[in-house]
Amino acid sequence: MASPAPLVASISHQMVALQTLQLLQQEWGWGEGPGGPGGPRDPDHVSAAPARRPGPSRARPGSGREEGAVGRRPGGGTAAPAGSPEAEAVRGAEGGAELLPFPQNPRAPCTLARMAMRSALARVVDSTSELVSVEQTLLGPLQQERAFPVHLKDSVEFRNICSHLALQMEGQQFDRDLNAAHQCLKTIVKKLIQSLANLPSDSHMVACASLRQILQNLPDV
Repeated sequence: MASPAPLVASISHQMVALQTLQLLQQEWGWGEGPGGPGGPRDPDHVSAAPARRPGPSRARPGSGREEGAVGRRPGGGTAAPAGSPEAEAVRGAEGGAELLPFPQNPRAPCTLARMAMRSALARVVDSTSELVSVEQTLLGPLQQERAFPVHLKDSVEFRNICSHLALQMEGQQFDRDLNAAHQCLKTIVKKLIQSLANLPSDSHMVACASLRQILQNLPDV
């Protein structure tokens, strides 16, 4: 009986990567919503703001005022609540204070770029979940019957890429890491298919078909 140790270790690294990506989705408010399993929530309508990444606090002009207070403009009318972008702009214009950039808003408008990024992240998350499922239910029993090559280093690299991705904010580096995770996941699946190609049995054919389906869900980006 062949040792399943390499496959088990590979699955373990992929599970860590999957959990990292799922936490990233939740942080951006792109996790599973009430509309159905796997359905990403609209970032414009999240029920609660996701947890912020650690970072330097930003001092805002007039921070000594009570946030949420409503004032009166001279000559009548209700001013914007203190702390709102409108109030910050007014205080900056009147007092000459320098306006510092606001933290990224998780409720920011869902632009085409954000939609594409959310879709790409969802594909990687879903495909990783499918891969782990195929490895556990199909490849695990097969590995015990007859050994086939498992490229463990690819799963380690995938885990490391996902860990680095989780440290990034939106931008070019985030996009590069997400693309790298996408390509590394495809490499893992392709190498598994190649490893099973020399084992022509019904069980291996089923496993290969499942792996090819995962590749179809990971088109080139």
